[in-house]
Amino acid sequence: MKKEKKIFAICDLEETYVVHLAHYLNQKPDLPFRVMAFTSLNSLIEYASGNEIEILLISSDAMSEDVRSLNVHRIIILSDGETPSLGTEDPQIDKYQDSDTIARLVCGYAGAANAEMKKSLGSCRLIGVYSPVSRCGKTMFCLTLAQALARSGKVLYLNMESWSGLEDLLQAAWREDLADLMYAARSEREDLASRLEGIVKSYGTLDICPPSFFPEDLRETDLSSWMEFFAALAHAGDYTSIVLDIGDQIKDIPDLLKMCHSVFLPLLNDPVSRSKVQQFDRTLEALSMEDLKQGIVRLYLPSVSVHSLGASLLDDLMYGSMGQFVRQLESEELKNHCRPADRLAP
Repeated sequence: MKKEKKIFAICDLEETYVVHLAHYLNQKPDLPFRVMAFTSLNSLIEYASGNEIEILLISSDAMSEDVRSLNVHRIIILSDGETPSLGTEDPQIDKYQDSDTIARLVCGYAGAANAEMKKSLGSCRLIGVYSPVSRCGKTMFCLTLAQALARSGKVLYLNMESWSGLEDLLQAAWREDLADLMYAARSEREDLASRLEGIVKSYGTLDICPPSFFPEDLRETDLSSWMEFFAALAHAGDYTSIVLDIGDQIKDIPDLLKMCHSVFLPLLNDPVSRSKVQQFDRTLEALSMEDLKQGIVRLYLPSVSVHSLGASLLDDLMYGSMGQFVRQLESEELKNHCRPADRLAP
């Protein structure tokens, strides 16, 4: 799994300054961005027309209203202390500081934005389950974990895979799905509680949202859109936990996992599976996400044989080997805020 660092663009009409700053910042191994320098607004606009920019640090004399239409997540004004900037809602950084201070301030603003997104969930805990390894028991684990959590709170299970098979496994016939719920969260916010009740299906104490029928509906959703959606669900449904069964087609998986309060990664003990996990770990290191890497709870799951479908499948999971495994995990990990564990074998 190879993932490029996100783009941190610097646009300043003073060529010597911007080239020097970009070169210096690119030498810092702990900076979680690839820094690109632009010395004209036209070159920036041309690049942004086909590329996504995470953070744009732009001088006040280069800033214009055209910049706001670009594919940029966060704008920070590089101020010279004299030229008034356009758009006072943007944070500002004094350009005449040392480069390390500028890097620290930029990362601080990015971290603050992520913290605000996470804070929007309120008291709801976001639990992410992801693995670069296939057929590792991830979905069976997610369903069991969500049921276990639903014994003491209101829990929503969201399957974010391309082909979950959940409709057949649960012997259901769903007319609306995750994509419909996402649309309702965007356009019917005031009526979201009733739309949520109509789309989400209850299995005992657990709520399950029908997965998206068409994977394309999810592939272009960015992190901020996902977090807005989760926050809207948390408040409209009064959920205490949302369990995310994350598939590979989702954008920015490491960033999404970083937004979760707890992260689980199922493993398999064969050479190919180990190699995939090692590659995933190297990606986290390249993105300066050592904290996420160290915080992931890595699991060897018990094997599960599916003998029944529908609601009986959920009962079999809870009272079988997976349920026993999750109850042990719940007592050892969840009550301690999911402290990281190297390996938990069944």
